[in-house]
Amino acid sequence: MMVVGAGLLLAAMPVRAHHAFAAEFDQNKPLKLKGTVTKWEVVNPHSWIHIDVKSDDGKVTPWMIEGGSPNNLYRLGFTKDSLPPGTEIVIDGYQAKDGSNRAVGKNVTFSDGRRLFLGLQAGEADPGKK
Repeated sequence: MMVVGAGLLLAAMPVRAHHAFAAEFDQNKPLKLKGTVTKWEVVNPHSWIHIDVKSDDGKVTPWMIEGGSPNNLYRLGFTKDSLPPGTEIVIDGYQAKDGSNRAVGKNVTFSDGRRLFLGLQAGEADPGKK
């Protein structure tokens, strides 16, 4: 009986690690961040874009932006070379509920005007909804 219980517990752990939008991010806190890519983690289940955002007074604040899974991003037009360090981008997204410098990205706009969807699947942030 104990082995079955341990097996069920282990089977549920990956599900717990994968979270819903509403669990961590606030749809009522949209944000737009202009920054420079410092790192792009193309990992499952979600990718992470690390950017440095410079305020008007020159202070640099690091942010972590969650994107879709690598497979989903590649289907949306990203390549492994889309976000090298030093790339200037604008991220539209939603801030973490805890107020930290973490957000989920809706889309990314490059300095040349190209725009790519980050694979967010939440309410009005969905590209098919307004």
